[in-house]
Amino acid sequence: MPEFGFDLEEVASLIRLVEERGLAELSVEEDGRRIAIKGVVPCDPPAAVPAASQPRRVRPRRPARQGAPPLAADNRVAVTAPMVGVYYRSPSPDAAPFVDVGDRVEAGQVIGIIEAMKVFSEVPSEHSGTVVEVAVENGTLVRQGQPLLYLRPD
Repeated sequence: MPEFGFDLEEVASLIRLVEERGLAELSVEEDGRRIAIKGVVPCDPPAAVPAASQPRRVRPRRPARQGAPPLAADNRVAVTAPMVGVYYRSPSPDAAPFVDVGDRVEAGQVIGIIEAMKVFSEVPSEHSGTVVEVAVENGTLVRQGQPLLYLRPD
């Protein structure tokens, strides 16, 4: 077995020096003998991962002119997506939808959630009325201005 060349007390002393000074590495060479001791360097704690955010309210787009909402030929008005993202009809997978066909909706009432870049935004209805059709399935990618549901206005 080849001789180590360093006294164990010397090695222990070098290890203590590395630990006490917080050194990343210490190399000693003496009379052809060499020893390298690597210390534990504390790293910065990982950046905090933000908790899932609560849905934020998205302001609906306002029509260019005020007055009655534009009606389709069959007297329906569309509630449209205010932004691009994935549309969800309910607040969680096992929860009931915010609204369904036959439900009465008030202007400003939340009718769904759109997820864009891991941010969930509530989608308020732009109009009041009764839901006559749900135009988008749960979990569908929607584009801005795409009808999400149709209302029969009051």
